[in-house]
Amino acid sequence: MDDQIQRLVDKVWTKLLSTPPSSRYMVAISGIPGSGKTSLAKVMTQKTNAHYAKEHPDKPPVATWIAMDGYHLTRAQLAAMPDPVHAMARRGAAFTFDPVKFTQLVRLLRADIGAESATIYAPSFDHAVKDPVENDVPIPATARVVFFEGNYLSLNKEPWTEAARLMDELWFVEVDFEVARKRLVKRHVEAGIAKDEAEADKKAVESDLVNGREIVENRLDVAEVIVSREDAGWL
Repeated sequence: MDDQIQRLVDKVWTKLLSTPPSSRYMVAISGIPGSGKTSLAKVMTQKTNAHYAKEHPDKPPVATWIAMDGYHLTRAQLAAMPDPVHAMARRGAAFTFDPVKFTQLVRLLRADIGAESATIYAPSFDHAVKDPVENDVPIPATARVVFFEGNYLSLNKEPWTEAARLMDELWFVEVDFEVARKRLVKRHVEAGIAKDEAEADKKAVESDLVNGREIVENRLDVAEVIVSREDAGWL
């Protein structure tokens, strides 16, 4: 396992042991597009659950992860903006998300939990229809470690900072912009977001990395800066 991942898993485990049974330990992972936030959230969830399973083999997983993608504004909401063409072209920018709704979820998960606590549901994002799907990601009361991942989770702008204040820790995945650009071009072509590499590169340069500069230049103080690796390096 990557040394920095092992250190983070050990840290999360220590923090969980000192967290009251009625509370969750919540970490927000942010970074520019193409940094590897999703990969890190998945790996941290897997490794934390594996560690927990060794000591509690008969209990359900203790960790889960939630993507901020479910908080994209819908295409209908973007179409209702004063400049819908610009809004759609810039989808993925901070103004095309619903941070207030996201903060509501964080507040629900911050509340005390017990044996009778109900499962809370978060939205997902359906890339086929290009819109969020409501109540699609279950977060049971047994999920006492929650990793959130998204571009703007450490953005020093209201109302994003409200959600940030509710987290136990903020982490940031650091990556070279040119590395992120190459990853984004490949991703956009494979996902059908762009018809070819030229179109994918245009989106990466004119939208994704513009957002990236805002993220880097307006970042809150974070507890951890994780150097990005290719996905295989974190597994």
